[in-house]
Amino acid sequence: MRITVVGVGYLGATHAACMTRLGHDVVGLDVDEERLAALGAGQLPFHEPGLTDVLREGIASGRLRFTASAAEAGAHGDVVFVCVGTPQRTDSDAADLTALHAVVDDLVPHLRAGTLLVGKSTVPVGTAEDLAARVRRLRPSRDEADPDVEVAWNPEFLREGHAVDDTLAPYRLVFGVESVAADKALREIYSETLDAGTPLVVCDLPTAEMVKVAANAFLATKISFVNAMAELCDASGADVAMLADAIGYDPRIGRQYLDAGLGFGGGCLPKDIRGFIARAEELGAHQTVNFLREVDTINMRQRQRMVELAVAECGGDVLGSRIAVLGAAFKPDSDDVRDSPALNVAAQLELRGAHVRVHDPEAVPNARRMYPMLTYTSSLADAVRGAHLVLHLTEWPLYREADPEEIGSLVARRRVLDGRNCLDVTRWRSAGWSYRALGRPTLSL
Repeated sequence: MRITVVGVGYLGATHAACMTRLGHDVVGLDVDEERLAALGAGQLPFHEPGLTDVLREGIASGRLRFTASAAEAGAHGDVVFVCVGTPQRTDSDAADLTALHAVVDDLVPHLRAGTLLVGKSTVPVGTAEDLAARVRRLRPSRDEADPDVEVAWNPEFLREGHAVDDTLAPYRLVFGVESVAADKALREIYSETLDAGTPLVVCDLPTAEMVKVAANAFLATKISFVNAMAELCDASGADVAMLADAIGYDPRIGRQYLDAGLGFGGGCLPKDIRGFIARAEELGAHQTVNFLREVDTINMRQRQRMVELAVAECGGDVLGSRIAVLGAAFKPDSDDVRDSPALNVAAQLELRGAHVRVHDPEAVPNARRMYPMLTYTSSLADAVRGAHLVLHLTEWPLYREADPEEIGSLVARRRVLDGRNCLDVTRWRSAGWSYRALGRPTLSL
């Protein structure tokens, strides 16, 4: 099938490349000439494991190309996927739909009759209906029941670091459609994925829009719940890791996303739950999601708690202390530093007078642009050399697998704060390290 993907940032580039893996003929549209040139040359402007190979395969096969021409892209696709960003507005918690509206206004006049316009971006519920009305104004149809261009919604559920698998073999597919024809077109696009047994939910437009934000809100709630338990464990002497193991055996709860630590960040969960709250207020249902405000508050408080723990480890004052921060990305297998808890903690400690050195396997260039006041190193050894305190803040395998004895030979003092609760406690303590983590008793093993 001929597919157009509008917006080839992280989501769009991933979707465009993976659609060629499913055998489709794809054109990617964007206004960023530098990004288009990089992608056209087979280079990703971001880090995502496995995606470069898929991108280059698509280009080499002739099934993938990129353009800045709305006319060319619009005329190409039988199905057009809209993958533009919907960031948080600068003046409120609501989603900024400016880019979404702009691409629809620019592209719709160039679409062929019968084109299916499919949203993948995370949006407030009701956006699809508004876009459908916008399309009808731009392309009036003689029959309102049979629009010239139909709108559908197919939300994305990508996890950074696993985007290829999450596109080609997702946990589920969701089609928000209003006609049999739209359902049929999407089933054809994903036929290989569906044949492999991927569950499919076919629903109305509002439900499809809500699925993504509801899923993110639930995950955020689960993460903040265990972090709230970690705070209670610190107050009571209990161990949050053992607590999580115990309650995680209950299949109604599950162990995934019950690792206490620094909390979530990135470009999705924080802005999505805030946007969810804002939209609920617009709909007059704000009391229903008031709990999400506390979810957000708990998450942000984890960063301050880590700063306070670092200060306590340094005797009540970090002024002049050399602190190694391991991790800059908001999560491993990514170079995304948007709303990174690790960099937030590092910056707070730097402002208190600490000499902070940050290491990350992939995210240093992006981190340096966002936090130029911090010092960055290209090697783990350089980051920890002479450190009075080591903070493990992003759970890269490099850090989990590091030899505590080897690192211990480089630091000034063997003190580590595990902001992700995933280092081997026994191994680090056996190497003479003072190990602490949120929600873990100082003496527990």
